[in-house]
Amino acid sequence: MDTRDILLNAALKVLEEEGEAQFSTRKVCAIANVTAPTLYHHYGSADGLLSAAMAEAFGQFLESKKSVVQSADPVVVLREGWNDYVRFAAARPRLYAAMMSRVLDGADIPAAEQAFALLIARIGAIAAKGRLRPTVAAAADLMWASANAASLLHVTARLRKGAPPTSVVLEQIREDALRSILKPTTKGRSR
Repeated sequence: MDTRDILLNAALKVLEEEGEAQFSTRKVCAIANVTAPTLYHHYGSADGLLSAAMAEAFGQFLESKKSVVQSADPVVVLREGWNDYVRFAAARPRLYAAMMSRVLDGADIPAAEQAFALLIARIGAIAAKGRLRPTVAAAADLMWASANAASLLHVTARLRKGAPPTSVVLEQIREDALRSILKPTTKGRSR
């Protein structure tokens, strides 16, 4: 692994373990076992490294979205994609929060845009089967909002002084969102 990758992995480690508010070049350099000039040589600035780490995190997220279980039933694919999204946030809550912060700040993150385009395509496949109730755009917003709401339950567990959400709560959020976008079908087909 080259020095650039070592620094990138160290930055991701700091983001995952401590969050963006605690991110510092000193911590990254200590983990990577390099000096600050080495970091600046490879990334230009702390923000350059932070931006690269966010791009890498979104890239990892996108790769996990692309590898979701394939099925002839587009609802199964959408459900598994939703589950994958929430699992990512559950496994890496501080990193997920930092990623969403970058999105809110208006950062141009191609992998984030590609992930949303993948959601649109998956919902479009449901529409093509005649199973979608609202428009593709409205359904995408509903599914995106429900996945982010479920993910925030993981991110805010400490704030709420509670445990992360149970699988029952997550399933309820997901299935309520799915019911709101799917046309009624024969029993078992929408699940």
